[in-house]
Amino acid sequence: MSRLDATFARLRARGERALVAYFTAGDPSLDATGRLVVEAERRGADVVELGVPFSDPVADGPVIQRAAQRALAGGTSMIRVFELVKSLRADVRAPIVLLTYYNPVIQFGLPAFAETAAKVGVDGVIVADLPPEEAAPLAAEAGRVGLDVVHLVAPTSTRDRLRVIARASRGFVYLVSLTGVTGERAEVSQGIAEQIRALRLVTTKPICVGFGIGRPEQVAAIGNLADGVIVGSAIVRMVEEHATSPALVSTVGDFIAALKAPLRAPGS
Repeated sequence: MSRLDATFARLRARGERALVAYFTAGDPSLDATGRLVVEAERRGADVVELGVPFSDPVADGPVIQRAAQRALAGGTSMIRVFELVKSLRADVRAPIVLLTYYNPVIQFGLPAFAETAAKVGVDGVIVADLPPEEAAPLAAEAGRVGLDVVHLVAPTSTRDRLRVIARASRGFVYLVSLTGVTGERAEVSQGIAEQIRALRLVTTKPICVGFGIGRPEQVAAIGNLADGVIVGSAIVRMVEEHATSPALVSTVGDFIAALKAPLRAPGS
């Protein structure tokens, strides 16, 4: 059983939902990212998603785009993200999932990427621009070393396509709540309950919902329906706003705790 499988099984047994906290690796620095991840787990994050900065992040909105640009300017690369994960494993037990694009993976080399990721303690990878129909080479390498490849479901996915994506996904299924790029929204997508119901009909794997979720009340609403909630842009924006503050880590930690609170089991 993978670390992701074990985490979701444990939470499900407790009647609890997962908080997946996203950070852009290297923003404002790799050292700061490491401290933020340790604090995020301490304050309630069940899964950590680390974005590997890329020069053309087509799925990301302006907040994460700016973070990626800052991280790249600071020298963050795939190998340095791997080094960060390796160092984190001394203190962090939560699953760590990388979010990347296929170009950096191809450039690194599929066997080397999968082997290095597994060796340093990465549990899963989300490749935002890689559909399951083209993912067989990566899936083969990842499967060989026990690395979960998580796939994304879009609001426009048909029932047949939901089945294909859910079958290919390992660890959990990432349900994108809206069309468009990442970023906070004033309201949760009205069709999200129907999307989750449709996905439940074709899979028993955990479903985590992301895109457009940034406030505790939104997390609570999604947590009533899904197995986990992914919060990215709201956390990255807070990192951006407090990057030079001595209270950066504690401020973000307080926010993580507020996001996790409605996902905890009743009475816990």
